[in-house]
Amino acid sequence: MQLDDFQLWVKDYYETRGWSDLNIFTRIGFLAEETGEVARAIRALEIGRDRPDEKVGSYEDNKQELVEELGDVLGNIIVIANKYDISLEEIFSAHQEKLIKRYKE
Repeated sequence: MQLDDFQLWVKDYYETRGWSDLNIFTRIGFLAEETGEVARAIRALEIGRDRPDEKVGSYEDNKQELVEELGDVLGNIIVIANKYDISLEEIFSAHQEKLIKRYKE
């Protein structure tokens, strides 16, 4: 799937469920929550679980959890980008240009 196609799919999927209608500050809260879940998934991969109430998974299970949590972060970022009519291509290009300018050798 192409990047623009995925961004449009997320837009349609979230709009169908009414998830895009949420207040932007609520959406930012969801993004922060999902970012924390990414951190938790990375912790499971790197150092494991250390609480007795947490399920111990295999490396592959933990990696799949990270994939899913990164997807949740990406979904929230896309909703925010869509709200302000910003394409992912534009975001990627601007980020690349910023880094190249900042760290030119």
